[in-house]
Amino acid sequence: MEEIIDYNEKSLEMHKKNKGKIEIKSKVKLENKEDLSLAYTPGVAEVSRKIAEDKNKIYDYTFKGNSVAVISDGTAVLGLGNIGAEAAMPVMEGKAILFKEFANIDAFPICLKEQNTEKTIETIKNISPVFGGINLEDFKAPECFEIESRLQDLGIPVMHDDQHGTAVVVLAGLTNALKLRGSEKQDVKIIINGSGAAGIAVAKLLLKDGFKKITMIDSKGIIHKQRDNLNQIKKQIAEVTNYANIQGDLNHALVGADVFIGVSVANLLNKEMIQSMNNNPIIFALANPVPEVMPDVAQQAGAFIIATGRSDFPNQINNVLAFPGIFRGALDIRAKRITDKMKLAAAKALANLIKPEINKILPNPLDKSVVPAIAEAVKKAYLEEIQ
Repeated sequence: MEEIIDYNEKSLEMHKKNKGKIEIKSKVKLENKEDLSLAYTPGVAEVSRKIAEDKNKIYDYTFKGNSVAVISDGTAVLGLGNIGAEAAMPVMEGKAILFKEFANIDAFPICLKEQNTEKTIETIKNISPVFGGINLEDFKAPECFEIESRLQDLGIPVMHDDQHGTAVVVLAGLTNALKLRGSEKQDVKIIINGSGAAGIAVAKLLLKDGFKKITMIDSKGIIHKQRDNLNQIKKQIAEVTNYANIQGDLNHALVGADVFIGVSVANLLNKEMIQSMNNNPIIFALANPVPEVMPDVAQQAGAFIIATGRSDFPNQINNVLAFPGIFRGALDIRAKRITDKMKLAAAKALANLIKPEINKILPNPLDKSVVPAIAEAVKKAYLEEIQ
């Protein structure tokens, strides 16, 4: 009988034993007076003088070009909600080690005690000279959209991974799922349940890629142009989705649908709802840790392909398949921002890495070929865009 592992308890033990997950190590030795004179005073003064003369020299003489700040205000951490800066720290440390392990990028967790949009933007602008890129993490919607948008002119790539990492991996997975189903992207009817950061970004990237028939749903029902309780972001998405202008709830939306993408809450779908969809439906139930429907239930209801956000089921939709390679490519090319074209290129590269199967529509998150492939695609896309 397979042993049941208590990951909660084991994780507590590991974090306590190691006092977290990251550390700083020196790249140079400090064993004698000469070492100290080169690394610090007096030698370092000349390095500072060179950078003062030409700020771009910071890329030559410091770690800036291979560094990313992982920044959060703790307002939307995993499935835990607004737990604050201190409680967000273990997650940001975790993100930092993923950057290092998968893309050899030096990443630093920065958790902001302030949860004010203006102060957050000001703080990130003020610390940006240190870093080659900014990874925004676990900021709640709708504030996350404004924060990311207003930081796009920093001169370094800034990306909210909950939005765009998710969107890239979903697009790659859906591309391969449709290959297996024999469907064209412009023909399939897609229901996205959840209209926060991830849901909005997924919808926008799918539209950019040529998908046409997308309907979005939030906690109050289907998003349509006539609804009077929409924030500005949802008003904008209402203009480009729900082509049939259907109204009602998730039950109404799913009738005759081909694809369900859930970035919402646990145990939302049942067999009857899935059976109301078209034959061979594709189910991406991405709520964590408990998906909108468990894979065995979806399979019994006739689902053709089932994906979740979990590693203990086939077809894991995991952001780690996207963000390390995207930032690796962006840093290598010194991109000033991460564009839609770069994200689409990343999704295509990810999808093309494997020949898809029913239970393997994406590479394994530990596959070492993923980061180089995405990085190359991202660099090529950026160079084409700036020419």
